[in-house]
Amino acid sequence: MIFSHLKELAPEEYKKIMNRAKADIQNVLPSVEQILKDVKEKGDEALRYYTKEFDNTEIQDFRVYKEEFKEAKKKVSREIREALQKAQKNIEFFHKQQLGKSWFYTRGGARIGQILKPLESVGCYIPGGRAAYPSTVLMTVIPAKVAGVERVVCITPPRKDKKANELVLAACEICGVDEVYKVGGAQAIAALAFGTQSIPKVDKIVGPGNIYVTAAKKLVSDYVAVDNPAGPSEVLILADDAADAELLALDMIAQAEHDPNSSSVLITTSKELGAQVVRNLKNLRIERAEARTSLMNNAAVLIVDKLEHGIKFCNEYAPEHLQIVVRKPKALLDKIKNAGSIFLGAYTPVACGDYVSGTNHVLPTMGYARTYSGLSVNDFVKFISVQEFSRGALKKIGKSIITLAEAEGLHGHAESVRKRIEMSPFEKSPRGKLLASASTTAGLGRGARSAATKRRMLRL
Repeated sequence: MIFSHLKELAPEEYKKIMNRAKADIQNVLPSVEQILKDVKEKGDEALRYYTKEFDNTEIQDFRVYKEEFKEAKKKVSREIREALQKAQKNIEFFHKQQLGKSWFYTRGGARIGQILKPLESVGCYIPGGRAAYPSTVLMTVIPAKVAGVERVVCITPPRKDKKANELVLAACEICGVDEVYKVGGAQAIAALAFGTQSIPKVDKIVGPGNIYVTAAKKLVSDYVAVDNPAGPSEVLILADDAADAELLALDMIAQAEHDPNSSSVLITTSKELGAQVVRNLKNLRIERAEARTSLMNNAAVLIVDKLEHGIKFCNEYAPEHLQIVVRKPKALLDKIKNAGSIFLGAYTPVACGDYVSGTNHVLPTMGYARTYSGLSVNDFVKFISVQEFSRGALKKIGKSIITLAEAEGLHGHAESVRKRIEMSPFEKSPRGKLLASASTTAGLGRGARSAATKRRMLRL
């Protein structure tokens, strides 16, 4: 753990804090490339090999069927199911607010707009190596369902007893998941990207994972769409001397529980508070070995002279989770440029967003919050532009189109417009159809319209 004034950090310490898990991902790329190659070429055979290698279990049929769902349901308490259902309602409500709609406008005789279409199939990766994450089922499946995705698949590592985690299956059932498969790690990402004999490929892969999963998503992005780079979890806490040291320590521990590569950073204007947090981190009971490893290797408590210095560091760091625990947290909100999700005040720990508040916990890590957003309904829809021109509307902009097309040397583009605007309204097209637009006869009375019809018939 690093405990230092920010301006006194050694260059290598500053670089380590900023780069966090990026170096680790570069280290695993060669082995992940081999896994992807094997799954692409050998399909289920490779999945069985790597499942035995990494999950220490042998799986013949990766699909989860009704009987396993029924068995899992019996093991999940009513209290847990009710908590999942409450979270499901809040998450669904939040994401329904994000749902856009198709729109059109008419301008200069042209009708132009945008329609929204959901993706056809999505694969949701649900981690399961170190812990069960039914909450990730909710966070990935619900926005896809709200968007209208036809086929939503969940894929999750099997346990040694060859079963999927019962909490994950309970969440899948509550969310109405269409298919569930028991495969984990980079090999699961490969199966979703390329397809195997038993697992059909998907159009997009979403969901967080360890460095192997993140590296695999990075490598398959040429074959299938992927969501934001969501690697080992991280939190940056910005606090002043009014914050509670024990609560801040607990927040750092909570983030460290996810992965030994997770990062927990505190920026504070109070050296005394920083020292108290460090003592708490040493004295508080930490249940998970992953958390102890993470805090020892990746935690930092940094002192700054002014909150403005902390804000500057925050925008450079671009954290996945940002907690602002100061006297007037909302006053700082406009100054934050880069963060995956923001938690304001002493009573808003990251755990709120992890589970039940409704916001999504699949967020960009490793500084990608500078350019990426958290998972949302927009990740599961396509925006398709639509345009319709009458002949008159085309004539209004035709000269500009021709000028620009010829300036670029694209004479075919220019001619495709010139021919249309120079032809007589009743001249036949090469396919024998009349080019008269609806607007050409829209203003004619019944008698005039009849005469126009006779003339067209004579020309035919």
